[in-house]
Amino acid sequence: MAKWEPAVVSDSTGTDWKAYADGVAIRAQQASRALLLVSGAQKNAWLRECARRLQAAPDSVLQANQCDLAAAPGLGLNAAAIDRLRLTPARLAALATALEEIAALPDPVGEVIDGGVRPNGLQVRRVRVPLGVVFFIYESRPNVTIDAAAICVKSGNAVILRGGKEAYHSNLALYHVLREALLDLGLPPAAVQLVETTDRAVVGHFLAQSGRISVTIPRGGKGLIERVVAEARMPVIKHFDGICHVYVDRAADLAMARQIILNAKCQRPGVCNAAETLLVHREIAPAFLPLAAVELQAAGVELRGCAQTQTLVPGCRAATGADFHTEYLDLILSVRIVADLAEAIEHIATHSSQHTEAIVTADLAAARQFVMSVDSSAVMVNASTRFNDGGELGLGAEIGISTDKLHARGPCGLRELTSYKYIVEGTGQVRG
Repeated sequence: MAKWEPAVVSDSTGTDWKAYADGVAIRAQQASRALLLVSGAQKNAWLRECARRLQAAPDSVLQANQCDLAAAPGLGLNAAAIDRLRLTPARLAALATALEEIAALPDPVGEVIDGGVRPNGLQVRRVRVPLGVVFFIYESRPNVTIDAAAICVKSGNAVILRGGKEAYHSNLALYHVLREALLDLGLPPAAVQLVETTDRAVVGHFLAQSGRISVTIPRGGKGLIERVVAEARMPVIKHFDGICHVYVDRAADLAMARQIILNAKCQRPGVCNAAETLLVHREIAPAFLPLAAVELQAAGVELRGCAQTQTLVPGCRAATGADFHTEYLDLILSVRIVADLAEAIEHIATHSSQHTEAIVTADLAAARQFVMSVDSSAVMVNASTRFNDGGELGLGAEIGISTDKLHARGPCGLRELTSYKYIVEGTGQVRG
């Protein structure tokens, strides 16, 4: 690839954004129909070619990313957001590996879900089919450009990518890799399109494309998702917040519990499956909290606790009611001591965003009660909340995590980007 040159960010108020969105959506719809005739082998070849190109020529991508990183402080990004924005050779290599892994996954398109022969001889099959066109809106994480494009095309969908202005140059460089591979392999180039402007006015015109876009998936801050839900004229797969809890039960292995909360909070604090609240059974709080607090504070975590927590943890700030409703996406953790398992479950029911919750316990009955009572997209037993992730749960890359109950819930992988249709084969049967 040629040396990267910074792109001019288009935000002209004189552009006819409706006409622009119409054109992109029409091309995507045409590409989605063409993809119906593309074999799994062809899609996998494209994924592997993209992986090869990412590994062979990362310099231009990294140069583009440097343009975005240089502008990040001026856009008000904090350290966690800048970490999400940053690309490195190791992260590009991980993206290439992810593409290879997606290529190795079974193709969901055409999979027979169930079926049988009716008494009149009709053969009935329920078969997976692509959703069609996905409009994907995301912020700050350019690696998502690769993940989203890969998972959409593998599942037979065309995708329109609309990244945030923070990652404009990075997204454009990665998009060029994807598009050039589509062209060179003879696949429909409009199967992957990038909205090449940061003007927010264009988003509303895409959200109005109900006849051409099948589903919108927003991935970013609550404000973005609320706007999408308010304006979209097609189904939306989403989650608003990732207010995730870790509950340490009285029967917990305390060393295990410290390890889990440290990982859940600190491994990547700026992601949606990071823990935001620690709940501790009062019987083990004196033995657990002081040691856990030392480890968390050594990792840079600011603790905000209830009155009981403050008596056990020097330097702990008082938690307000708002703290327990906040997704910090930073090294801040709310802490509350609860009387028992029932109070922990009640706290989660009141404050959770139904994303991910975890219990640490050796009590099988307590674990079962927690799992059955907590209504979230993923519930962990003796494991970090960070495992609510498509790759970690065996789905390959994900396009997002849904806290809805219709059409998909939890990590959205290949199958979650499909619907189904019935195929009925007869030998001349007519209905009497």
